[in-house]
Amino acid sequence: MATNLHLMSSHSRDFNMSSTKILVVDDDAESRGLIREVLEANGYAVGAVEDGVAARQALSRDGEYRIVIADLRMPNENGLDLLRNLRRQKDKQDIAMILMSSFIGASERKFAQELGVHAMLEKPFRLSELIQVVGELAHKNPIVITP
Repeated sequence: MATNLHLMSSHSRDFNMSSTKILVVDDDAESRGLIREVLEANGYAVGAVEDGVAARQALSRDGEYRIVIADLRMPNENGLDLLRNLRRQKDKQDIAMILMSSFIGASERKFAQELGVHAMLEKPFRLSELIQVVGELAHKNPIVITP
């Protein structure tokens, strides 16, 4: 069985899960709510908004978000536009970005990779796949301090 998960490991960042704050961006209220609920059940702090414009406003108000999970196709500002806008802002360049969509075309995939997307999920995807990707992005290797 082929997986719909496309992790861009060369862009992976290490984050501490217990302090990882995630923003879910999806115009479908049901999907947005389900993803939020699953992430919260897995110990993440989660915010949720309906489009890229609202996402940029939320990110401007709260600088603690470390991961953004966004639908590729949304009104007002789609996921690629959101990604492009975040990469242009110096203080937002380290935010990990996961894009999701029912169809991700080759040109969209290439553009997203050039912009530094961390992962792309094709709907329908298993929630366990999403948790795996988020966990990899939120995982922080222990730091060993020697005297």
